[in-house]
Amino acid sequence: MEKEKAVSYGVFEVVRKYPKGILQAMGLRFAENIMYYLVVSFAIVYLKSVHKYDTSSLLLALLIAHVVHFLVIPQVGRLVDSLGRKPVYLIGAISGAAWPFFAFPMFDTRNPAIIVTAVTIGLCLHAFMYAGQPAIMAELFPTRMRYSGVSLGSQVTSIFAGSLAPLLATQWLKDTGSWVPTAIYLVVACAVTSVAVLSLRETKGIALEEVDKADAAREGLLPADATR
Repeated sequence: MEKEKAVSYGVFEVVRKYPKGILQAMGLRFAENIMYYLVVSFAIVYLKSVHKYDTSSLLLALLIAHVVHFLVIPQVGRLVDSLGRKPVYLIGAISGAAWPFFAFPMFDTRNPAIIVTAVTIGLCLHAFMYAGQPAIMAELFPTRMRYSGVSLGSQVTSIFAGSLAPLLATQWLKDTGSWVPTAIYLVVACAVTSVAVLSLRETKGIALEEVDKADAAREGLLPADATR
């Protein structure tokens, strides 16, 4: 048996060997990242520009919502391990697409309690995508490429997803005076993420060693039946 050597795999090598995994990771990240910034950033812009809502009240609403978000994430993580990665993520993507259609009318009430509720619901729905994301992405790549693969799928997506979402939504609000274009944008993003989720194989209960064995077999370092 050959002595194992530590090898550094760069971005180009990961892209060459695991393009599907990278695209799946990017798809998973897409709606999750967009939704988060719409909930925490664009909500402030909308309430400030349309309803002249007090900034300190908005920040308090976000604080309350994030405390709930913090408490909900571990509970969703338990569901990810018990029900599976795919069904929980799909719940987040599908329900996330529905969020703007009831959240913005709730914002329009200008009632502080209702506004806090709308933001809190948004972050709780986001948790259904966010909680299981690290595990799912880790299971897409073998150990030797995990850092590069996950970083590429996650961080590159943030550039054209979350970072652009508030800017686009703000411009659409300025141009149309309506939240509807932003809602449609989130629906499309959630559809992309849903397709990515459906393309995954369920990895609940899988050991990362199994991912490494499958990769070794693929590279010809192990016989294919060694992964069974």
